[in-house]
Amino acid sequence: MELNALYAALQGVSAYREVTNTALLGGVCMLLDALRRKNGEEALEYYVSRFHLLRSDGCEGLGDWLWDWLRYNETPYSRLIDQGKSDPALENAARRDIETLVLLAETDCDRFIDALKPLLGNEYAAVLAGLPRWRAAAPFNFDSVTQFYKDHGAGQFAKYRAFLWEEGQLIPVADPDCPHPDELLGYEHQRGMVEQNTRLMMAGRQANNVLLFGDGGTGKSATVKSMLCLPGMEDLRLIEVEKENLTGMPALIRSLAGRRQKFILFIDDLAFDQDDRTYSALKTILEGTLEKRPANVCICATSNRRHLVRQTFADRAGDEVDTFETISEKTALAERFGLRIPYLTMNKTDYLALVDHLAARAGVEIPADRLHAQAMTWEIRHAGRTPRVARQFVASLT
Repeated sequence: MELNALYAALQGVSAYREVTNTALLGGVCMLLDALRRKNGEEALEYYVSRFHLLRSDGCEGLGDWLWDWLRYNETPYSRLIDQGKSDPALENAARRDIETLVLLAETDCDRFIDALKPLLGNEYAAVLAGLPRWRAAAPFNFDSVTQFYKDHGAGQFAKYRAFLWEEGQLIPVADPDCPHPDELLGYEHQRGMVEQNTRLMMAGRQANNVLLFGDGGTGKSATVKSMLCLPGMEDLRLIEVEKENLTGMPALIRSLAGRRQKFILFIDDLAFDQDDRTYSALKTILEGTLEKRPANVCICATSNRRHLVRQTFADRAGDEVDTFETISEKTALAERFGLRIPYLTMNKTDYLALVDHLAARAGVEIPADRLHAQAMTWEIRHAGRTPRVARQFVASLT
C-alpha cells in the first residue's frame, strides 16, 4: 500500500479509534501526513521520535507495540467479545481496522526513509543513511485478536491478576505476594471453606461474602491471597481495598458487573471504632443497597475482632433505654457476612508438630525435646501459638 493510501486508511480507523490518539500511533499518522505535505524536517522529527518511543516501551517494532495495545486496552470490540454479544457493524469495522494496523506494522522503514530523501537537502544524507530501523512485522491478525478476547477478556484484567483500589483508581500489582497453598500450614478446614465458596463464584453461582476473624499470624490474609494460586482460578482477580477507600466500593462493584472474570474484593485487618464513618458504608455495601451484588463479585475481609467494632463496658452500662439494641447495632456488620470463619490459636500439639515440620524443611538438627522446649519458650515471649510465630522461631535457629 502506498504511504498516502496508508495515511488515508488510518484516518478511517473507527472501532479502535483510541489507538490513533496515542502518542506513538498518533505520531505515525503525523509522520505520514508530513510526508504527504512534503515537509521533510517535520517528517524526520516524527520518525526518530517514534523509534525512541518504541524502544522506551521495550518494543522492537510497531507490530509488537500494537499487539500489546490491542490486548491490554478496552475498546468497544473487546467489550463486545468479552460479553459474548454480536454486532455485525462493529465486527466489520474492527476487522477493517486490524487489517489496516497489520499493513502499517508490516511497512518497512526503508519506505519512510526513501520518501524522506527527496524532501531534505544534501546535508541530511549522512543522517538518513544512519537512521535506525524498527522491525517490520505483525504478530497478530483479526482472528488472533478475537480469540484472545474470548480466552482472556481485554484490558488490565487480562494482563494483571491483582490490584489495589486507591482513591477511585485501580492500581495493577504486577508481582503480587500470593503464597502457594503448599506453603500454608494448618487451618486446612478453614481454607477449604474459603476455597469452596470461591469455586461457587467461579462456577457462576452466588457466593457468600466472607469474614475471617481471629488471632494475628494464623494465616487469614494468606488464605485469601492463596486463592489466586489454585488450579481452576485462572479467571479470578483479587482487588485489595483499604478501609479508607470503602466509600468508593459501590462504583468499583458496578464497574465489575458483567465481566468474564470473577473478583474478590479483599479488605485486610478490618476494624472500626465507635462512630467510624466508613462503618455504615460497608454495612450498606454488604446488604441494604437497592443494587444487587453481581454474581462475579464477593467480599472477603479479615479481622482480629469477631464483631469488627470495638465494644466497651459503657455500651453495656450506658444511659440508653435499650442496651440490647446498642450491642446489636455493634454486631450487625459481622452478621452481614454470610460466611464467618474463625482462625484461633493452635493447641500445643499442633504447634509443636508445625515446628517439627518447619525445622525439618529448614535442615535444623536439634533433638526433639530440646527443640520443643525452645519453641515453647519462644511462644511465651511472642504472640502465641500461630504459624507466624512458628516460622519466626525456626528462622531464629537458622
